[in-house]
Amino acid sequence: MKTIRGFGLFMFLLSFAFGGYAQSDFVKVQNQHFTVNGKPYYFIGTNYWYGGLLALQKDPKHGKQRLIEELDFLKSKGVDNLRVLVGSEGEGKINGVNRVKPVLQKSQGVYSKEILESLDFLLAEMAKRKMYAVLFLSNNWEWSGGFLQYLNWNGRTDLETMQKKMSWDELRDETSKFYTCEPCKNDYLKQLDYIFAHTNIYTGKKYVDDATIMAWELANEPRPMRASAIPAFKTWIKEVAQYIKSKDLHHLVTIGSEGTQGTEDSLALWKEIHSYPEIDYSTIHIWAKNWGWFKADSIKEALPLILSNTKNYIRLHATAAEAINKPLVVEEFGLPRDEHDFKAGTETQYRDQLYQVVLDELLAGAKNRGVVGGLNFWGFGGTSRPIEGQVFWKDGDDFSGDPPQEEQGLNTVYDNDKSTWKLIRKYAKAIKKALD
Repeated sequence: MKTIRGFGLFMFLLSFAFGGYAQSDFVKVQNQHFTVNGKPYYFIGTNYWYGGLLALQKDPKHGKQRLIEELDFLKSKGVDNLRVLVGSEGEGKINGVNRVKPVLQKSQGVYSKEILESLDFLLAEMAKRKMYAVLFLSNNWEWSGGFLQYLNWNGRTDLETMQKKMSWDELRDETSKFYTCEPCKNDYLKQLDYIFAHTNIYTGKKYVDDATIMAWELANEPRPMRASAIPAFKTWIKEVAQYIKSKDLHHLVTIGSEGTQGTEDSLALWKEIHSYPEIDYSTIHIWAKNWGWFKADSIKEALPLILSNTKNYIRLHATAAEAINKPLVVEEFGLPRDEHDFKAGTETQYRDQLYQVVLDELLAGAKNRGVVGGLNFWGFGGTSRPIEGQVFWKDGDDFSGDPPQEEQGLNTVYDNDKSTWKLIRKYAKAIKKALD
């Protein structure tokens, strides 16, 4: 008995040392908004997709030390919610690009515990700072393996097709197969089981019991990709959300949807999949460049359209979220620098104006206890910097806000982007005041 009590005391002290959350510290949903300990929680967050990989770096300056400094920086600016990659699959080229490495599932059914132990460090440090994580469990897109890799492992997409650069129609055709591939979906669930069973080596908490985690996200931007896949897409969302809830009694579940851009332009479909009782809140993403709202050399001329489209897109989905009585998070949005430059510290006045539109919607939500409950801008690059003369990420480079298939510095917010951080800090204070 003495040994058991001693161990229990040790675990209690360890939990306290790492800012351990009480049961009541789990983020919940009540009356269309998030709550913590019964109080409204409206958050400014960022995408820190690589945060769970930093502790793997052998050089502390680029690894654990960098992570600690960047978390302190974010907290000082009022950012307390991080959207992080946890589920990544396979190695080598995919859709013509290099994917993120290292990955959680290196080959079919073979997992790297080192990846989760690195994520452990991030979560433990976040707990010290009372920050929350949204963990996405796989990817519709190729840059972390995702659905294409599951299809290849199970013989539905051959290696040559997976590795070559596909046309948009080819990518849609291939990826949409995932929702009717039973062994693919079973492999996805096996990866979830591996994640849910993991115990943090720093805090002694299983992930399913850790209040640092705000939510599980089914995938990054899951889409049916083809209209013919919509019935199977809907079934997959419902079944996976039910599966997660059967394994985890504490955490919120969300889809990772872009909004109507990710549901074949159907607001009705977006509402339907977010109305499932196992889905706790709704999300949208906003990508002005990818969606053709401007051309690379015309941000200034197109800015009024970019800003009005952004506001309209948020409000369209906010009205739908109100109808299903669930919060809305704008969990991805970004814009290149003013001259489409990738260098850190160059002008971002147009990006700042986009950020202000989204921040205004969040502040209004906080003041009125409305459905717009949070945002995660894309993406935080911290102390990393683009390498002069090199456009894309290479193995061994520092991670930044832009994944490997995108130009490094394209949408990244670095720690020296002073005007952007001044804006974020201003709104963080205003939101805090609105909630006090």
